[in-house]
Amino acid sequence: MQTHHAKRVEIIIEAPMEGRLTRALVKAGVTGFTVLPVLGGSGRSGEWSREGQVGRAGGMVAVVCLIRPDRLDGLLEAAFAVVDRHIGVVSVTDCEILRAERF
Repeated sequence: MQTHHAKRVEIIIEAPMEGRLTRALVKAGVTGFTVLPVLGGSGRSGEWSREGQVGRAGGMVAVVCLIRPDRLDGLLEAAFAVVDRHIGVVSVTDCEILRAERF
C-alpha cells in the first residue's frame, strides 16, 4: 500500500481558546482537525490536572491536524497568531498517510 508524506501538527491550548484557534485554522484553509481533551500534564509552571476543576475554564485541549507539507506555513501562522498570546505549545512531526486526496 502506498503512503504519502504529511505533517502532523499538534497544538495544546487552553480550552476556552479552542474556538478562536479552530476558526483561525479554517480561515487559513485547514480542512480538517481533531480536538481532544487533555487530562493533565507538566510544564514550565509545574504539574497540573483537570481533577477538581469546575467546567472547562481551567483545562487544556489538543488540536491535531494532518496536512500536506506545502500547506504547513499557513497553518503555523494561523496557530501562532492565537497561541502567541496564551498558554500553548505547537509541535510538528513528519508522518505518512494513506488516501492523500483527503488532505
